[in-house]
Amino acid sequence: MRLTGKTAIITGAASGFGEGMAKRFAEEGANIVVADINAVGAQRVAGEIGATAVTATVDVSRKADVDAMVDKAISAFGRVDIMVNNAGYTHRNGSMLDIDEATFDLIGAVNMKAIYFSTLAVAPVMEKQGGGVIINTASTAGLRPRPGLTWYNASKGWAITATKSMAVELAPKNIRVNALCPVAGETGMLPLFMGDDTPEKRALFKSSIPLGRLSTPLDIANAALWLASDEAEFITGVALEVDGGRCV
Repeated sequence: MRLTGKTAIITGAASGFGEGMAKRFAEEGANIVVADINAVGAQRVAGEIGATAVTATVDVSRKADVDAMVDKAISAFGRVDIMVNNAGYTHRNGSMLDIDEATFDLIGAVNMKAIYFSTLAVAPVMEKQGGGVIINTASTAGLRPRPGLTWYNASKGWAITATKSMAVELAPKNIRVNALCPVAGETGMLPLFMGDDTPEKRALFKSSIPLGRLSTPLDIANAALWLASDEAEFITGVALEVDGGRCV
């Protein structure tokens, strides 16, 4: 029960990595705010967790929504100990010249600006409490980019740099900030990463991972759990590769 008495907000928690983190954190005793633009999916996840979870319908690209999400956490549980910026968006694998401006802007809003909005909201709360943890879901794409996902790669590189700078600036307030860098996983975004979801494309992606498989929500949840727990109390500014050796 490594998170007993703590409250975690997890964005993008209605499916994929976010759902995995919400359920794993709850197993370890945390109160959970299941935050997602998909209200039905968030309600399903919260219902499966039980009384220690509430939902927040949030568009993370909107400051008012993010502020309301944090207010709901405080109203429901009285505090915010862990903020997981997990919601993400990507364009389909293909030429960077074919990505329209609206898609580019949405990638920036969800993958980058949302981290800014949530930090403005939770950092003062965490400081008053005596500390806290912020975890940003980045990607191996931000460390070892490959052709076809250029603008997504760039947004995740931004997230990694932001994480490191946030960690240094917030350390005096006892707020730790780390990033997760998952390799492609069994989530709803996988077909977009691959371009086309075919056995051949899956085999190609798996061939780039030394351990021979894609990541799972539980892989990412276990890594996030450790970063969120007191076992990692001296870890900040890290971009943790959860990638089966992909970035070696």
